[in-house]
Amino acid sequence: MTVQDVRAFNRFYTGLIGALDYGRRLYAPYTLTESRVLYELARVPHLDAVELRTQLDLDAGYLSRILNKFEDAGLIERGPSQSDPRRRRVRLTARGREAAGLLDERARDTVAALLDTVAPADRPRLAEAMRTIQDILGEPRAGSHEVVLREPGPGDLGWIVQRNAALYAAEYGWNADYEGLVARIVADFAEDHDPHLERVWIAEQGGRPVGCVMCVRDDAPGAARLRLLLVEREARGHGLGDRLVRAVVDFARGVGYRELVLWTNDVLSGARRIYQRHGFVLVAEKPHRSFGKDLVGQDWRLDLHGSGE
Repeated sequence: MTVQDVRAFNRFYTGLIGALDYGRRLYAPYTLTESRVLYELARVPHLDAVELRTQLDLDAGYLSRILNKFEDAGLIERGPSQSDPRRRRVRLTARGREAAGLLDERARDTVAALLDTVAPADRPRLAEAMRTIQDILGEPRAGSHEVVLREPGPGDLGWIVQRNAALYAAEYGWNADYEGLVARIVADFAEDHDPHLERVWIAEQGGRPVGCVMCVRDDAPGAARLRLLLVEREARGHGLGDRLVRAVVDFARGVGYRELVLWTNDVLSGARRIYQRHGFVLVAEKPHRSFGKDLVGQDWRLDLHGSGE
């Protein structure tokens, strides 16, 4: 990514929302900055001018001119701050609240009209792209790093297939054969699974999935199989892989399975270390040619009634 890429996006987006002629876009006598000041004042009963300037990162003189304009138009009133008499409190008048409400309504209508041009199937992708920009470039939000494990919702099983294929292609050079394998595993679960004995976990951070794992019945009596453990690169290093494996182990033990098995490949060293920490034991390995690579497949086993792991 280059500076030119970012600048090109900025030109596109500011043109899209009419930032250079925001007032005309909303049929209002306010610029984008003036509209934002009204919006911030409408969110709370009152703000100190210093707080408003800090929130919007505005030049003090520029903000003062905007507030003078609003005061002359009867949109705001100013007085001494209750917390600090040296500061000036700013709040909207009834006329100001009416103007802010009208701006908000027109802005909503404008965005709704824009979204009407986006196909419904593309809207989740658009929302995810916007969240990604905020997550990467924005200030960390309270709780934004918290990861929760949840059941899959609509689209999550498809995400498991897509992310497995993309991640393993990027990190290990595996071809589309692996995507086909994952798609069959996921399809089998979606079409026929016992919710009391089989389960999928999605790890979610900041409103988007960053990991997954499955627990399904194995062909061997009394055995469950751990499948498709995945943690996105940006979510690694914080114990998420351990949490996902622990969820499978606890679930399998809780519903009465005697053992938990899994198949992996020797190149997946990070995953193997997680399995070992949870008490899995390597029971067999065999070279094979799969996914466009020469690999060594490994079978691992955990006795659920053994050490308590």
